[in-house]
Amino acid sequence: MKDSKKYYAEKLSSERLQMCYEIAPPRVKQYLDAEVEFVLSKIHPGNSVLDLGCGYGRVIPKIKSKAGKVIGIDNSLTNLIMGKGFLRNYSRSYFCLMDAAELGFKDNSFDVVIAIQNGLSAFKVNQVKLINEAIRVTRYGGIVLFSSYSQKFWRDRLKWFQLQASHELLGEIDYDKTKDGTIICKDGFKATTISEEYFINLVNHMNVKPIITEVDNSSIFFEINKKY
Repeated sequence: MKDSKKYYAEKLSSERLQMCYEIAPPRVKQYLDAEVEFVLSKIHPGNSVLDLGCGYGRVIPKIKSKAGKVIGIDNSLTNLIMGKGFLRNYSRSYFCLMDAAELGFKDNSFDVVIAIQNGLSAFKVNQVKLINEAIRVTRYGGIVLFSSYSQKFWRDRLKWFQLQASHELLGEIDYDKTKDGTIICKDGFKATTISEEYFINLVNHMNVKPIITEVDNSSIFFEINKKY
């Protein structure tokens, strides 16, 4: 199986990543908008927000409309170079080249930390370490938000990936192996889903009680409140 981190950096970054969103069908765009609106509902004016796996900064303008400061991290330099131009008119919006499982920030640095659009699965890092790092850099009283896909969104998600493959943004989909929330391409790309049960098992040894919310019949949010 192809190294997914390298795959994203080489095939799904900057302009190619942007095209994935530009060709998205209306139902997928509704899902993307609903995710951001849910995140905005959790942000208080002036909050500092960390966006894990920010890509070229697609959601940062909307987040910055409410937050006081936004930092986006990604492991693709080409994403961040594109993002710097994309956000040149937004103050207190910054990018860092960084691994989401090894954050270079001090403890208790942010009010809200997000990893949306299936980031917990897509990053292909140690997921327990990723969650712990997100909690570590969140201030007491702050929240961490992870999201994945709802099972109800499977057909629309698959159609979107089919479009990406038809535009040669992804490899050809292997329909013999693609099922049950997992999309596999013949070039080795693999996109999975984080279920409610799976997430609960990930955090069952941590002192947290995640709040799980389905949004728009398209995404599942896992919310962790960092308590004193």
